[in-house]
Amino acid sequence: MRGFVDRLHARDWRHITLRRYSIAFAILLTCAGQTHAAPPEYVRPVETAPTEKDIGGDYVIPSVQHPAARAAWWGAVDVVLLGTSLALAAWIVLTRRSRTMLVALTIGCLIYFGFHRKGCVCPVGAIQNVSLALTNAKYSVPLVVVVFFVLPLLVTLLWGRVFCGGVCPLGAIQDLVLLKPIQVPRRLDRALGLLKYLYLFLAVAFAVGLFGKPDFIICRFDPFVGFFRRSGSAGILLFGGGLLLIGLTIGRPYCRYLCPYGALLAIFARFSWRGVTITPDRELDCGLCVEACPFGAIEDMRAKRSSCLFCARCYAACPREPLQRPLPRGVPPDG
Repeated sequence: MRGFVDRLHARDWRHITLRRYSIAFAILLTCAGQTHAAPPEYVRPVETAPTEKDIGGDYVIPSVQHPAARAAWWGAVDVVLLGTSLALAAWIVLTRRSRTMLVALTIGCLIYFGFHRKGCVCPVGAIQNVSLALTNAKYSVPLVVVVFFVLPLLVTLLWGRVFCGGVCPLGAIQDLVLLKPIQVPRRLDRALGLLKYLYLFLAVAFAVGLFGKPDFIICRFDPFVGFFRRSGSAGILLFGGGLLLIGLTIGRPYCRYLCPYGALLAIFARFSWRGVTITPDRELDCGLCVEACPFGAIEDMRAKRSSCLFCARCYAACPREPLQRPLPRGVPPDG
């Protein structure tokens, strides 16, 4: 009888113990479920980004390289000034045939589009924006950027590379430092000229993400934006300074050999409706224009439209140019 009672107590104890473990296990599951369902709320330890003092050492926060945002109506001002400058450059070169007037326009465009607008918006860099927008529906391009990209191309179809001659700030800064130009051998000039087409291909390929994540290499390696913004990395400033030193004797090295937008303009200029003519009424063929052109754009005594950068230097060197300019009203012609 006692053995039976002991077995009964043992069974009850095991039952109680099993129930305790079951309750404890249920409590653990409940706590685990609550922890998974409602994780603790993350609280940001600081409200502002760390400063140079917080980081310590010799760390310096990089300066912002992008110009500050401007009001929307300034975009319309930029477009109007671009269109007006293109029209003036075409009129000065094709009608007035004046190097002096073109230099004045070049200085004005360099001051506004270069140093005041800090090189932005720029048709050269817009190649990347337009390329990415054409291949990626999620990427949108402001209308101002599209106009800056398309308008110089349309003008080129009419009159040649007008944008290069007096409007582009990248070309202007090089043109104004040219002091004593020398002629580049024609074979070398043509070989180096192929680089801009390769650069154009790489710029588009990187922009559309052909080699991975989209990258705007034209903007990252713009040689003169550091001067326009008075800031930039040492490497880019040295690159731009080196091009300007070369540009003292070789006319516009970046425009002729590296500019990807220049590659597009050269293609469009081949189909231009009208271009630079040295002596429109009678060809003198003295060869002075060939010596005066620092870009090797005159072949067989004629201006080659794809290479002509609308600088008007050939007019200044031409002995017949005074005879080509229209007489003031009321003044009868000689003879």
